[in-house]
Amino acid sequence: MIHKPPIDELTEKVGSKYTLCVVASKRARQLMEQAQNQGLIELPDKEKPLSVAAQEIYDGKLVAVND
Repeated sequence: MIHKPPIDELTEKVGSKYTLCVVASKRARQLMEQAQNQGLIELPDKEKPLSVAAQEIYDGKLVAVND
């Protein structure tokens, strides 16, 4: 479960909890694929991919775009 950054603040940045779920999960999968391509089992510093994705959304590095 994501505690930091707060889910309410993340939801405001992307528009809805559904969008937050989709964007964060897609990014988390990308992070794990990148780590596996480098021969790693997990992310550096044992960070959780979903936590990294949530922080990227909070920091404005990851933006939801409607297709």
